[in-house]
Amino acid sequence: MASYKEIVTKAIIGKGKKHFKDKYTLEAEFDPTTILGCWVINHNFKGFKSGDKIGVDGSFDINIWYSYDNDSKTAVINKTIEYNDLFNVRIRDNADLSGDTDIIVRSLKQPACFGVNILEDKKVSFNIEKELGVEIVGETKVKIAIEDDEEPWDIIDDEVSSDTMKEIDESVDEDYLK
Repeated sequence: MASYKEIVTKAIIGKGKKHFKDKYTLEAEFDPTTILGCWVINHNFKGFKSGDKIGVDGSFDINIWYSYDNDSKTAVINKTIEYNDLFNVRIRDNADLSGDTDIIVRSLKQPACFGVNILEDKKVSFNIEKELGVEIVGETKVKIAIEDDEEPWDIIDDEVSSDTMKEIDESVDEDYLK
């Protein structure tokens, strides 16, 4: 008859992902004529618990290259954008979020810039799209069956008997290089 024991271990107790589309507006130094390019670099983020939700604080640098003065000169808008996003991550198997947990955040889709438009008064609007994944690692219990009796050892028989070895010895011609 098997008995049971509980093992306390760390495991993923919650997991989820969220897709974000955000719109921003920045002011250029000069009145833009044409947008020549837009890119996002230096994406950094960190997760934290916020009550029964998971928060992610992050930032990235946006660079928008544009022309001005009737396309005769160029300039770049450089700006660090900070964000704070909240997740409702479903906790598995009634696990407790109040204990010691680790929050692991992954960028499933790096921030990308699209839909850049020139507005009035030196303003430029653009959209940022990103996808973040969150895993919550916490303590959980695993129940396992314990066998009280040790399994018996198997007996290993040699495949070659002593009679077979004697027969091999007698059949070998020691003067095989004649």
